[in-house]
Amino acid sequence: MKSVFQSIQKLPQNELDQLDDLITFRTLKKGELLLKENEVCNEIVFIKKGILRSYFFNHQGDEITNCFTFENEFMASFSSFITQNVAEENIQALADTELQVLNREGLEKLYELGVHWQEIGRKLTEKEFVTLQKRMVSFQKLSGTQRYEELYQNHKKYLQLIPLQYLASYLGVTPRHLSRIRKAIL
Repeated sequence: MKSVFQSIQKLPQNELDQLDDLITFRTLKKGELLLKENEVCNEIVFIKKGILRSYFFNHQGDEITNCFTFENEFMASFSSFITQNVAEENIQALADTELQVLNREGLEKLYELGVHWQEIGRKLTEKEFVTLQKRMVSFQKLSGTQRYEELYQNHKKYLQLIPLQYLASYLGVTPRHLSRIRKAIL
């Protein structure tokens, strides 16, 4: 987590060391939930090892995967974290996962410590917004095949660890169509 913060905003070592007392560590077993729908998200996690997915159930009761998060990335139910309203999603480990955890109170303490931490928070928020915007646009501009190719280019080593039905749901295609896409690409 420190290296990511340092890449966003160069911090003096004493400011970076302020994280030491605020970060906790947690492991999740494959299939375990980090967050359940209708709970308030009070933590942002950084994935040291593993994969997390965010999913919800639509009006028909179908499980829809809306996000995968991989090693060296942050994950939270950001709207719940920011508003302190209940989450509309679940966050689940798709493999045994090692996390660094920063709770909301700890983040607020960092913001109070100075402008550098506020700048990091702003830049991370902007990055999440851009990621969300790109995902929305991809559903309007790209085919399922193109969305898979993009995921394949950026996260090839993880794709075999993600169950087919979750990947198909994320891409907005049927599992059968995803099988054809994968066959054509591989």
